[in-house]
Amino acid sequence: MSKPGLLLVNLGSPDSPSAKDTRRYLAEFLHDYRVIDTSRWIWCPILHGIILRVRPKKSAHAYKSIWHEPAEFPGDEAPLVRITRAQAKGVQERLGEGVEVEIAMRYGNPSIGTSLDALKEKGCERIAVLPLYPQFAGATTASVYDGVGMALEARMDVPELRFLRHYYDDPRFISALADSVDSHLATLDWTPDTILTSYHGLPQSYVDKGDPYQSECLRTTELLREFMGKSEAELYATFQSRFGPKAWLQPYTDKTLEALPKTGVKKVAVMMPGFSADCLETLEEIAVEAKESFMEHGGEAFTAIPCLNADTAHLDLLANLARERLLTGWL
Repeated sequence: MSKPGLLLVNLGSPDSPSAKDTRRYLAEFLHDYRVIDTSRWIWCPILHGIILRVRPKKSAHAYKSIWHEPAEFPGDEAPLVRITRAQAKGVQERLGEGVEVEIAMRYGNPSIGTSLDALKEKGCERIAVLPLYPQFAGATTASVYDGVGMALEARMDVPELRFLRHYYDDPRFISALADSVDSHLATLDWTPDTILTSYHGLPQSYVDKGDPYQSECLRTTELLREFMGKSEAELYATFQSRFGPKAWLQPYTDKTLEALPKTGVKKVAVMMPGFSADCLETLEEIAVEAKESFMEHGGEAFTAIPCLNADTAHLDLLANLARERLLTGWL
């Protein structure tokens, strides 16, 4: 019997911090109907006529500023890709030679199709897909389902497939988050007045149509609060990275940080439990932009808590999720 394959999938990044590569990446990302559900007759002229003419240069500049961060993951790929490779290496070590582990990005490289081909070449006829999104959303996890389907469309012979839907409430995930907070705060010479759990935003309309993302994010924060013995004022959820004129999930991270100093909250820590690996949205949007805004509005101390990345507890979790929920009966 052939070895099973495990595919770890994350969102993706440009191939380089250039405007050209960033434009190509954004075009693929923003063409996904699960990401932008607006009619293509309306959306495509906006995307190609405005956004892809203006945004790539700005985004490329942001990528360039964080391209080689975090330093503990060396290489010349985007942080998200380098960290995902480190995660795959750690998961492979834990699962052993009985499984072939590959990574893929939903947008950009390595593509889902390329990685499925790599697993096929290794003889994998059974493939488990683990989207690296703790909370389910149509724009993330379901889009990975779509991406796998599209990659297999032209194949006459397709593998047996299994998918992981979410792990937002797994006690080991909550424990790993809590440990990451404690470890990071122990390196500081100050104590935060409050901790924000900042999740990537989603248009409110998507949740109104039935997307469970918001409830799963809030449940993650609730479980973390209970585990750490915090009050709601000491640890609560906000949402970042809104885009366009639509109403997005609230409270907004940036607006919350701007308002906090006026209420006497001058020292803040922000963690991002919806991101399995540090990326542009954590390293630049939160650790740089959000910090600057908070300090400009009267804050005194700010820290961004790194994502779980390749922490031992995180690698143990991912390996155990694969073993218990995806590979049962295949090993």
